[in-house]
Amino acid sequence: MRLEGKTTVITGSGRPAGIGQAIAARLAQEGARVVLHDLGKIEGELAPAHGIGTSDEMEGIASEIRANGGEAATYCGDMLVEDDVAGLMDFAADRFGSVDIVVNNAGIGYLFGPLVEMTQEKWDAVLGVNLRGVFFGIKHAARHMIPQGNGGRIINISSQAGKTGFAFASAYTASKHGVIGLTRSAALELAEHQITVNAVCPNHITTGLGAWQNDFMSQAKGLTMDEYLGEMRARIPLGRTGQVEDIAAACAFLSSEDASYITAESINVSGGEEHH
Repeated sequence: MRLEGKTTVITGSGRPAGIGQAIAARLAQEGARVVLHDLGKIEGELAPAHGIGTSDEMEGIASEIRANGGEAATYCGDMLVEDDVAGLMDFAADRFGSVDIVVNNAGIGYLFGPLVEMTQEKWDAVLGVNLRGVFFGIKHAARHMIPQGNGGRIINISSQAGKTGFAFASAYTASKHGVIGLTRSAALELAEHQITVNAVCPNHITTGLGAWQNDFMSQAKGLTMDEYLGEMRARIPLGRTGQVEDIAAACAFLSSEDASYITAESINVSGGEEHH
């Protein structure tokens, strides 16, 4: 119960079997009160079923946390709208009394394709959610944490693509590199308030969205699914693909007192695949 009495906000945590849900479940298990967030509704190509948690799905995740003895609340909002992100943090403070841990997990990991075919609309959507949305999350988390005076934890979910380039993922790779730079700057600025800011960099995790990514990338490379997954495992020194629980465990550690002297870091959780 390392996080007892803490309130945590996790963006993009409304999809069943997603990374956000796993983080929420783990932090709740360690005693945190959890505010789940997602867009809440499917909106065409830019917000498809494999990328969005609906309000019903989010309520299901909250019910599961409560059934396991935790406290959870839900909030629908758009990471592209600053007032929605500010409202999310205000909601958490009003509901549970503070904002102590914020995990900026919401992201678009599905608008892939050749660079020469990437439209401005798709580019702007990816950079808007993945980078500007993280900026909004940090900004409005800090606006609560600074006056509270108890420090805080901000964890940004970047990616292996924050350190290494990937074909067919130009906007995604650029946005995740940006998250690492933003993490470093924010950490230096917020350190005087004892607010740590770190990034977690997963390699590929097969969630529902991850399954869509596998399908897309195997076709783009002309491989069968078995060939593609075999190649993936062969690249990972620990010999297995990542699980959502691996990412959740890293977030639990960074949220805890054990990590109080760690800030401005971008931690690889990739089985050794990423080692920069």
